[in-house]
Amino acid sequence: MANKMLGRDDHYMWAAIEEAQKAALVGEVPIGAVIVYEGEIIGRGHNLREHSQNALLHAEMVAIEEANAVLHSWRLTGCQLYVTLEPCVMCSGAIVNARLDRVVFGARDPKAGGTKTLYEILSDNRLNHQVDVTEGVLADEASQLLKTFFRAARNRRKAAKKIAQDSN
Repeated sequence: MANKMLGRDDHYMWAAIEEAQKAALVGEVPIGAVIVYEGEIIGRGHNLREHSQNALLHAEMVAIEEANAVLHSWRLTGCQLYVTLEPCVMCSGAIVNARLDRVVFGARDPKAGGTKTLYEILSDNRLNHQVDVTEGVLADEASQLLKTFFRAARNRRKAAKKIAQDSN
């Protein structure tokens, strides 16, 4: 059973990685998410903050909104969220409020992790709902997407700075 679950987790995490790749293609931080209900993906999302100039449009929030529309309910009981990076505090709060059953994430987020690294919102028994968490699924692949994206961004900034200096 554990191997079957691991294979399923990998399958859905690859779908989340595909979403993250879509974000990178449009210049967004490459984070992707999918929501699964009864074995089917019912919500997909990737970061859209820069394009929308909306701080709320994290990958998880986009996927939650789509899943709510599919199920015609704000309650996502029976659903699992797969996301490439550990959810932040905002997204963790939305996950609890949406009543998701389980979250599976790839890489930890040392600067904003609201699930395991800085806070443990999803397992806080003071809240009205707790969520099962599995971490580290395809963590290397998810982490590499982020490293590649930020390395390229730093290189672009350095090149722009050099061009500006050379033109003076």
